[in-house]
Amino acid sequence: MSVNILEFNPLYLWKHFDEIRKIPRPSKKEKAIGDYVVSIAKAYGYEYDRDEIGTIVIRVPASPGCESANIVILQSHLDMVCEKNSDVEFDFDNDAIQLRQEGDWLYAQGTTLGSDNGIGVAALLAAMDDPKLVHGPLELLFTIDEETGLTGAAELRTDFLKGKTLINLDSEEEGNFSIGCAGGADTRIRLTLSQVTPKPGRFIRVLLSGFKGGHSGIDINKNRANTIKLLARILWETSRKVDFRLANFHGGNAHNAIPREALADLWVSKDDNSNLRENLEESFKQINLEYKSVESAGGITIKDIEEPHEKVLDEQTQKTVLNFLYALPHGVQKMSADIPGLVETSVNLATIRLQEGTINILMSARSSVTPALKATGDRLEAFADLAGAEVEREPGYPGWTPNLDSYVLQVAKTCYKNLAGKEPVVEAIHAGLECGIIGEKFPGMDMISIGPQIEHPHSPDERVHISSVERFWDLLKSMLENLVSQK
Repeated sequence: MSVNILEFNPLYLWKHFDEIRKIPRPSKKEKAIGDYVVSIAKAYGYEYDRDEIGTIVIRVPASPGCESANIVILQSHLDMVCEKNSDVEFDFDNDAIQLRQEGDWLYAQGTTLGSDNGIGVAALLAAMDDPKLVHGPLELLFTIDEETGLTGAAELRTDFLKGKTLINLDSEEEGNFSIGCAGGADTRIRLTLSQVTPKPGRFIRVLLSGFKGGHSGIDINKNRANTIKLLARILWETSRKVDFRLANFHGGNAHNAIPREALADLWVSKDDNSNLRENLEESFKQINLEYKSVESAGGITIKDIEEPHEKVLDEQTQKTVLNFLYALPHGVQKMSADIPGLVETSVNLATIRLQEGTINILMSARSSVTPALKATGDRLEAFADLAGAEVEREPGYPGWTPNLDSYVLQVAKTCYKNLAGKEPVVEAIHAGLECGIIGEKFPGMDMISIGPQIEHPHSPDERVHISSVERFWDLLKSMLENLVSQK
């Protein structure tokens, strides 16, 4: 069924999203989408600046009569997470996102939709189009590489912005206002392997697929399976019963996504082939009892490989690798003692690649407490040291400390209550928002993050609630009009 999103409201926002979804915009490859943003600024004759790495600010004059109002910054990021189902043919560097609609929800066809943060980008562009929008001077800030490194925010020049009030449009729960977020840091682990030439036998591929995955911050407490951890456990258990050799291990795609699929290629003797398959299936069956209420669609596939591998791990190396992968942490490490229901510290075993005689593992940690974030990285380094692996730790990014006395928060709460007839939820989230970095670069910045209802971001199940986008736009319009009177 074809989808005509130009029939959705508000038209100004959806027409831009329709163009945005046609433009490939993986992280670190935002030039084309940046060119589109600049083209809109040029069409209106608005002043803009584009820095060396691609972050853009457009300066929009105030509505007539609002020239003396304080500058308000609206901010979104240009890139998107590129995830797809393994049976979908799609090139994120060249192909346009294909849409499908189910009721009041908009999806992509087997890939991420890019509503995170494409709806926010479209809203910034719509702010230049809507003649009924009442606002003071605006700075529209479009950052790059938010999803893989928060590079645009981290490299933002301190002379790029003049405003002191910022509305980030990267939240994903309608009626929930974010006023704080976790910081994060990645750890890369590299383990050198000892490999041997396999004896005559067979090679099989074990594939876990159909799992939900999701956002490694927002969804980390939902008891979803990490397929890398799940497959490592299956192999560890099976290795105690059947002799096989690991030739390949591959899983995960992004540091901020819970792995949905993972595969391993195994050598086995012809005599042990049937026994290996039976034990793999039985191990999955038993372990899956822990996930069956959450991961009803997840499954295991075991099949022969036509082209054999030239090398497999030797016995001791395989033991070290499987022990290491089984022991590595994943998931919630600590809940907040101060904010009920908030994850304080977590870690995501994000990706694994066995290639060219090494295993490369990416771990992504988050915490709203800086010492806890450091301690998590220290712990990962200690695990790696026990396995004889090399470690590279990235500097990470800061969290955002909540300010309950924020003026923009008070305006947002009043506007939301007037529109929705109820109080909003005010919260800190266990995910990285650029507000933490921007707040550190621009001390005293008054910030809030809002958005429509977006579910399952960073996975092919990503969807945006169509009607919520109109309500989100109405809230933003109301906030801008009310901020004109800020003293």
